[in-house]
Amino acid sequence: MNVIGLAGWSGAGKTTLLTRLIPHLIGLGLRVSVIKHAHHRFDVDVPGKDSWRHREAGAEEVLVASGTRWALMHELRGAGEPALAELLAKLSPVDLVVIEGYKAGPHRRIEVHRTANGKPLLFPDDPGIVGLVTDGDVDTVLPRVHLDDIPASAALVRRLAMPLADVLALAGKAAAP
Repeated sequence: MNVIGLAGWSGAGKTTLLTRLIPHLIGLGLRVSVIKHAHHRFDVDVPGKDSWRHREAGAEEVLVASGTRWALMHELRGAGEPALAELLAKLSPVDLVVIEGYKAGPHRRIEVHRTANGKPLLFPDDPGIVGLVTDGDVDTVLPRVHLDDIPASAALVRRLAMPLADVLALAGKAAAP
């Protein structure tokens, strides 16, 4: 498995880019998974439904399954947010894991930047950023592709992704005392 992150300010187009990249990467024969970091309390369940009631009753995990999909919800119940490395270890093997969010971490990141957003670039101050996908003209030695060029963006993602073992090794070094 290879891992790459997409980083950028809210409104830069990370999700839009990713929803365009995934079908392209699949068309190239890759299996793709995504880890999305949410900065706020979120819920994937519907209040009042059985699975919601099970979680509200105190279950640590609730797995919902059907002939179409299955989903596992795990309640932290006051425990700290799991580290990215722990979440990566929970994924089924695929060719590429794209991480949206998690601006800090041992994985490489491609910055998504939209000029109209009016926000500064992250890359000058973030050594984890190794490439740019932007609609602006940026003076940098980092590889850069246009936000609307999906084939070039996909090639950049594939070229800059790093092996999962390397991400986990770097995460272990960061966690060591």
